[in-house]
Amino acid sequence: MSEPTRPPRAYDYIDRGAAIYVDSFATIRAEADLSRIPAEAEKLAVRMIHGSGQVDLADDMVVHPDLVRSARTALEGGAPILCDATMVATGVTRSRLPRDNEVLCLLNDPRVPGLATEWATTRTAAAVSLWASRLAGAVVAIGNAPTALFHLMEMLIAGAPRPAAIVGCPVGFIGAAESKQALVDLSRDHGIDIPFVTVTGRRGGSAMTSSALNALAQEQE
Repeated sequence: MSEPTRPPRAYDYIDRGAAIYVDSFATIRAEADLSRIPAEAEKLAVRMIHGSGQVDLADDMVVHPDLVRSARTALEGGAPILCDATMVATGVTRSRLPRDNEVLCLLNDPRVPGLATEWATTRTAAAVSLWASRLAGAVVAIGNAPTALFHLMEMLIAGAPRPAAIVGCPVGFIGAAESKQALVDLSRDHGIDIPFVTVTGRRGGSAMTSSALNALAQEQE
């Protein structure tokens, strides 16, 4: 097999990875209004904007004042990261994890299809129910299914162990905005005060959610 060769340069673009990161974050800080973001969560917001390509994302972010401290302390203590989707789990940069933390998605657990059928819900929501034994002190990341976020909150209201932090950014047109607003209102409506970050409205997704996890895992940008 012949060795690959680089084609002749036809476009003028930055192709050094480190320079791309530096220029990207500088552009975000120049264009995004981060004035509403708590100071300790600025790097979190920058990474989430970087993961979405949308500088106006900061306008819709809601960040609990204790989120960064709570999530980082949990991860430094070895807490697992519980993800609703394999894409979220895959997006976590393992080298940023402070304790080689377990990153877990139970969507492919053999019990999930039966539970989803029995409960007439999505497989993603059914998979969340399998987090119960690992939930206490964990960092939870939901970036795909609104039903997963609703199911998690119903578990908490019913008395499930409380995680250290919730990254709740499911995406979509049915239930996404409503589930995230319910997360914002969880403390007021049910007295359950868990540090969280979310993005109100329909926006969200795996890339945005894993970007948030990478920011929470390590202070270094």
